[in-house]
Amino acid sequence: MRLKRILIPLLALTAFAQEAPAPAGPPTGEKLAPYYPTPETVVERMLELGQLKAGEKMFDLGSGDGRIVIMAAQKYHADATGIELDSDLYISSEAKLKKLGLQKTARIVHGDILKQNYSSANLITVYLLPESNLKARPMLESQLKKGTRVVAHDFGIGGWTPTSTVTIADDGEGRSHTLYLYIR
Repeated sequence: MRLKRILIPLLALTAFAQEAPAPAGPPTGEKLAPYYPTPETVVERMLELGQLKAGEKMFDLGSGDGRIVIMAAQKYHADATGIELDSDLYISSEAKLKKLGLQKTARIVHGDILKQNYSSANLITVYLLPESNLKARPMLESQLKKGTRVVAHDFGIGGWTPTSTVTIADDGEGRSHTLYLYIR
């Protein structure tokens, strides 16, 4: 009888352990651009061009160190989400958001930008390579609601006609930047 009292809970624990899923590892997906931080002056111009307003939902595709998400939440009081595949950049960005106390209005999703839902977006910001923009385009076309704004940095989105194009003169790093605004 005493053996039963020990064995039954032990068997239950063994069964539970066998059914429990393995911990999830880092997300899988294709790296669509190298990490190259957007200068702060360009970040501000991207959000201005995208006419970001308080309370709006914005997504930064390939959010890197989180600087666009941080400025969107801090300065514009937007509901800001970054999507980042790289584990180190994700961890660093999340730590910055926590340190700044922005967890209620800003977050970084550790995932593949091509596997997210952007249907609630008012603004999308993107700094990807031209071929990566082309890969993201069909997904954006199928998900974005009418009036959603998309701001692309340096590389336009092939097949889309920008509503506005802005060139930012050399900001001290030795090159100019081009921003493309699209309204879906």
